[in-house]
Amino acid sequence: MRILLLSDVYFPRINGVSTSIQTLRRELLAAGHAVTLVAPAYGGEPAEAGVIRVPGWQPPFDPEDRLMHWPALTGALAALPDRPDVVHVHTPFCAHYAGLRLARRLEVPVVESYHTLFAEYFHHYLPILPRPWLKALARTISRRQCAAVDAVVAPSVPMRDALREYGVRTRIEVIPTGLLPEAFVPGNGAGFRAAHGLPAHAPVLLYVGRVAFEKNIGFLLDMMAVLRRSQPQAILVIAGEGPAGHALRQQVRRLGLEGQVRFVGYLDRQRELPDCYRAADLFVFASKTETQGLVLLEAMAQGTPVVALAEMGTREVLVEGEGCRIAPDEPAAFAAIVGELLADAEQRRRLAQAALTYAQAWRAERMVARVAQLYAELAASSRLATGRG
Repeated sequence: MRILLLSDVYFPRINGVSTSIQTLRRELLAAGHAVTLVAPAYGGEPAEAGVIRVPGWQPPFDPEDRLMHWPALTGALAALPDRPDVVHVHTPFCAHYAGLRLARRLEVPVVESYHTLFAEYFHHYLPILPRPWLKALARTISRRQCAAVDAVVAPSVPMRDALREYGVRTRIEVIPTGLLPEAFVPGNGAGFRAAHGLPAHAPVLLYVGRVAFEKNIGFLLDMMAVLRRSQPQAILVIAGEGPAGHALRQQVRRLGLEGQVRFVGYLDRQRELPDCYRAADLFVFASKTETQGLVLLEAMAQGTPVVALAEMGTREVLVEGEGCRIAPDEPAAFAAIVGELLADAEQRRRLAQAALTYAQAWRAERMVARVAQLYAELAASSRLATGRG
């Protein structure tokens, strides 16, 4: 099949949506499909076959992102050399409206992946407006956009249920992103510790992800303030960057955790990130708005046990004892579980082995095959409806 992917975000912008698109594209290509991706140009990224970069502008509230210029985007789509069999949109901004317009003009099906729970995010970036207004606005926009497409892909059952609660009646398929084969190649944990000045025998906790307010990283810092009473040598590594960085560094100083929290910034996914996962004794996570929580599976694929809240998409990923411990939503209770595991090497070893086994069931090849099947069903229905065979 000829598949067109459209997104308002992609690498080098690092986040879960970029990772999901990269995984989908790679596995579709490996299965023999022809795939074209249209995404923003950030400046300086190398040319890549099958990827069309569209210039855009930097929104003042989010300097990491780019919004594609509408004339340039529609021009790029008009110049596509081949007619796609299906259009798959991954973000709700310019890509959504341009992809929908193209699909309707060509009379081909359009699929939308709903990666982000925007109703829970908006208030962090527009705090001057009442939170209930922002949630209602986000729900209305999501409902209208989902109603305009032929099918929606949700990464988890809780996300599907949230969309149904919004009033979405479009077909929804629950298909997680999944893990690429290299996620299971053991990283060099000792090398990462040495490179970042982490003591070889210190207990290391790890958070990987965008350093954003909705990720609830402040909860992990409060947890560390409790944990240091029983584990004074424990270190929390925060890998990633984002708009909450300054506030979190202030919280670290306020709690007196300067020697126990390390911000290491973005890490290269292929070279550094597996080493980082492998270096940690435990992966800790407190976000309540994840649509899937892919980083939890990435940690497990490196044999790193997880301690996390089970909220939204992480509730579907996490199974108590299957490579993880599910913690209460209270810093002291969370710290108690972390402290218990740090003090019990044998329990950590059992969880690490269970994590490796559990992660195998989430391989990307299986997930992307389900996406391709959805494409085929929609394309066949579209051909019948339009009389194209």
